[in-house]
Formats: sequence, C-alpha cells, structure tokens
Amino acid sequence: MSICTSKAADARSLARLGSVCALLVAAPLGGCAGPHVLPPPATPYDYRDRHPVVLTEAPQVMDLLPSSVNGQLDGPTVGRIREFVTRYREFGHGRITLLVPVGSESAKFAASQAPAVRRALAAAGVNGNITVGDYQVTDPRLAAPLRLSFEALKAKVANRCGEWPRDLASGASLAGWQNESYWNFGCAEQSTFAAQIADPRDLLGPRGKTSSDIEMRMRAIERLRTGQDPSTTWIIKNTSISSVGGD
Repeated sequence: MSICTSKAADARSLARLGSVCALLVAAPLGGCAGPHVLPPPATPYDYRDRHPVVLTEAPQVMDLLPSSVNGQLDGPTVGRIREFVTRYREFGHGRITLLVPVGSESAKFAASQAPAVRRALAAAGVNGNITVGDYQVTDPRLAAPLRLSFEALKAKVANRCGEWPRDLASGASLAGWQNESYWNFGCAEQSTFAAQIADPRDLLGPRGKTSSDIEMRMRAIERLRTGQDPSTTWIIKNTSISSVGGD
C-alpha cells in the first residue's frame, strides 16, 4: 500500500515539474510576440493634423485710390507704393502687375493716374519689371481702384474651413457614436495662426542669429569696467501706492 502511494506522489511531482518547465520555456517565447497595433483613426485626433498649415503661391494684392495734383500722387499713396515694393523685394518674385479698371466713370479717373503710379514704382526701384493690364468693373456705382499685385509665398490651411463631412452620431440610436471631435474643429484657429505669420519662410526653420546692439553692448562693457551694475534700472517718478483695503 505504501509503495502505491509513493508512486502516485512521484507521478504528481513529475507532472508539476513538467508544468513548471513548460511555463519556463513558454515565458521567453511570449516576449517575442509582436505588440497589438491598433489601426489609425478615420479622423485624426489632433486638429493640427486635420488642418495643417502649408506654404503656397498666392498673389499679394494692394488696391490704390490715388488723388493727384498736376500729375503728382498724394503722399499717402506714394507711401503705400513704397511699402508694397519693400514687401515685393523681400517676399515676392516674378513681375509686378498693374491692373487698370475699365467700364465706369471712376475707372476713367483711375486710368488717368496709372502713369503716375508707374513713375512711383520706378522711383521705388521697380522700373522694367512691371506688367500692365486691365480688369472689368463689375459694379459701376462703386469706386474702381488701381490694383497692384505680385506672386509670393503665403501660409494657409491646406483645406477649406466650414466643412462637415460626417456626423459623430446618429439621432435614432447609440450605434456609431464616437468620442472624437468634429472635422471642422480647429480649422478657424489654424487659419488665424496662418494669417498672422509675417514671413512664411519661418515655418521651414528658425532664422539665423543677428548681431547684438553695439551701443547697448559697449555701454554694458563700460559699466563693468567702472565697477557699475550693467543691468537696466527702471526709475519711476512721481508715483504713489494706494492704500485701498487697509494699511
């Protein structure tokens, strides 16, 4: 009887040992299993991925309603033309286009100012790089401006705002409900951000370092030489702190 009991105990021990060995062998193999990769969402979660800001070629347009005396443009118009040429030199390429309106009484006066505008462009440094054309006035009751334009880089959102390609849930049941943001969410913010970019090339990378202010640097060095504190000291005169609410 004792012999049978001993054999049964040995069999159970061998079974346990086999289970432990199988577990030890399977554990390293389990680490080799690939991770469970979820498929990407149909709609990107981040609004910056749904509505990325991209660089594109777009015309930079400025309308002019000049007034002149003896063929000379007024000061504000000349200043705007100079600013336009400055932007063209910094960001533009190709030729500057001058469009003259046709088809209304105000267009006739604007057309008479076109030679003065060309002279102002030449005085600002743009002489032979000008193309002159015309455009039809759509409403003769409105003022018809002279139109300057050039091609330049512009930052804009890749797709149009205000689009709602699909709903997040159906009204009849809970089927198909998803905890996601609408497609249009964030598009207006991205458009505002793109419109505030002064130089679209900044999106490609940071600008190089510019030299420091020589006068400020020499002033700080001189103060250090004489043992003074080079930091800026703000002095507020003729001010008092109110004691509202207690001493």
